[in-house]
Amino acid sequence: MSLFDTSLPESGHADKRRPLADRMRPETLEEFVGQEHILAPGKPLRAQIEHDTLSSIILWGPPGVGKTTLARLVARLTHCEFMAYSAVLSGIKEIKAMMADAERLRTTGRRTIVFIDEIHRFNKAQQDAFLPYVEHGDIILIGATTENPSFEVISALLSRSKVYALRPLTTEEIVTLLKRALADKDRGLGELAIEATDELLEQIAVMASGDARAAYNTLEAAVAASPGNELSRQAVEDAMQRKVLLYDKSGEEHFNLISALHKSVRSSDADAALYWLARMLEAGEDRLYIARRLVRMAIEDIGLADPRALEQTVAAQQAVHFLGIPEGDLALAQAAVYLAVAPKSDAAYKALDLARADVSTTATEPVPLHLRNAPTPLMKQFGYSAGYQHAHKFEDALTDMECLPPSLSGRRYYFPTNRGLEKRISERLEEIREARGKK
Repeated sequence: MSLFDTSLPESGHADKRRPLADRMRPETLEEFVGQEHILAPGKPLRAQIEHDTLSSIILWGPPGVGKTTLARLVARLTHCEFMAYSAVLSGIKEIKAMMADAERLRTTGRRTIVFIDEIHRFNKAQQDAFLPYVEHGDIILIGATTENPSFEVISALLSRSKVYALRPLTTEEIVTLLKRALADKDRGLGELAIEATDELLEQIAVMASGDARAAYNTLEAAVAASPGNELSRQAVEDAMQRKVLLYDKSGEEHFNLISALHKSVRSSDADAALYWLARMLEAGEDRLYIARRLVRMAIEDIGLADPRALEQTVAAQQAVHFLGIPEGDLALAQAAVYLAVAPKSDAAYKALDLARADVSTTATEPVPLHLRNAPTPLMKQFGYSAGYQHAHKFEDALTDMECLPPSLSGRRYYFPTNRGLEKRISERLEEIREARGKK
């Protein structure tokens, strides 16, 4: 008899008094959602399970991504006995008693998986207690931790285990789980025939921040509070204890909000920019999409009036990618305020448009010979590079050499403003033109 029942109730016999998150634990690897980098066919952990060659492992990842579920699945699929206990509740005495049971089972040819939830909470002595049993093969240890095992698991145990990093579930993956729960009549909420819009389910998924357990809990509470057979927005808001800001990420409201943010930045209204940014964040907009749009604003509306605007927005994009939610949101706010108060110029934007207009409406002239490189003797014979003036050999590194095609000689595209750094750029351009005129 198993020391810990790893099976789930038979279909049609699920105890509906158990939490939805517990009832919806997958029974097969095919039902397991997420962690494709280790569980897709041919990936390392999947191969170990299917070939029954599992060794001790550490599952490292945030809450609600399936660490406990995966441990139970591994035990079932490899036909191992399963012992589970939490580092919060167990001490050395309990460890030794359970290890003695595992050792006796091994003498009968039965393998035991010992699952330790929150293994990072065990002190060194408690972790040391597992070492001889792991070394002798009495147990297969599966530890789960939300903390970096490099710092929280003793080196001796770490060296005998394979660490697998589990990722937060994506919004799409959590929506898949929520729809499955609403449809499943045996383990989920299918008997209630609840109708739910994709927008509401997406909001639950976004606010869960990669935690499937949190999403299930919100859905279960919201369904219980919804009148009739339709998941209500108010019930979802009450379950999440926050207002739900719905909008279709590919629809009109999506574009309305980013337009409002962009135009507030362009109008140098930092407070309005922060408001529209907050609306997008609270509605669950993709943070990297916002970051990309801020980079565009830096180029399109600030330009060379403050070249650091581009640096700030690119840095914000990196911070968002590195930190995630919610810390990365602060980087977006900082960038939005910086752009709003920065001096504005679209001179470079207009300059490119003017240059493109000439490219599309004038003849495509060959590059002047003096601007071409001449890496071979033959090219030099044909006049490549002849007449080229190397700027560093001239006073102030200025020459009177024409760099445009003959038909466009003297054409101007860039007309800097008198705002921010562009005022100095404008002065510098006049200095260059005056010096060339003298030459």
